[in-house]
Parts: sequence; C-alpha cells; structure tokens
Amino acid sequence: MQFSGKLATAVHILLYIEKYQDEEKITSEVLADTTGVNAVNIRKILANLKSSGLVVVKAGVGGTYLNKKPEEISVRMIFESVEGHDQKLFRMHEHPNVNCPVGRTIQDVLEVRLQALQDELLQKMEYMYLSDMYDDMENILNNEESSEN
Repeated sequence: MQFSGKLATAVHILLYIEKYQDEEKITSEVLADTTGVNAVNIRKILANLKSSGLVVVKAGVGGTYLNKKPEEISVRMIFESVEGHDQKLFRMHEHPNVNCPVGRTIQDVLEVRLQALQDELLQKMEYMYLSDMYDDMENILNNEESSEN
C-alpha cells in the first residue's frame, strides 16, 4: 500500500487542535513538538488542511483552529486533504517482464480488484469522523487516569 505518514500526522494535528485550541496558541512549532515531525512538514500539512477548509491559520498573532466541528470532519476529508483526491493507494511494480505471461497480465489482473478495494476503503473513511477518534482518545486518557489512582 502507498500510505505516507501524512494521514496519521494530520489526524494527530487535528486532535491536538481540538483538545487545546481554547487553551493555548497552536503554532507549527507546538505541533512539531507533539507529533515529532519537522515544523516545515507540519506547515505543509497545515497548508493542505487550510486549503481544504478544515483549519484556519491566523497570521500575525497566530494560532490554528478547527474550521469545522469534529463531527463534520471525516477521515476521507483528511486523507484527501493531505494525499490528494486522485491518490492511488496501491502501487504496481513498474517493470514486470512483458515476455512472461504473468508479467504481461499482472497489471490487468490486479487493476480492477485493487480499485474495488480502494473504493471500499475510501467509502469506509467517509463514515469515520474526527469526533469518533477524539472520543477514543479521551476514553484512553480517562482509563489511564483511572488505572493511576
């Protein structure tokens, strides 16, 4: 599969913004610290999230805020924001031997099935929301607190 780390980083960013946007000024440096990702890469992801209308980045005084409610932000929206709308999730090997019956047909054999898998995955992403992941995060944090007491 051809997933980069951008989706996970973008979800991390959005969860952090949701949790702390009312408590602190959220900058690319703050987000770099929490994600462990270089601030330059954070700014690129933020630019994509901003272009997609998922966040607002205020210049000058600064700060980053969600532009939609977490229950309005699907994983698919996040994925397409950082990876693009036409991203192929499965990569074919580039140089099969065309003199071999398997090598000559492998791309045709896999293309329809892999596209079906991609379509199904994107469809499932449509019904997973940032709010669901936020709730999961809060449940984990609450369980950690309970076990410490």
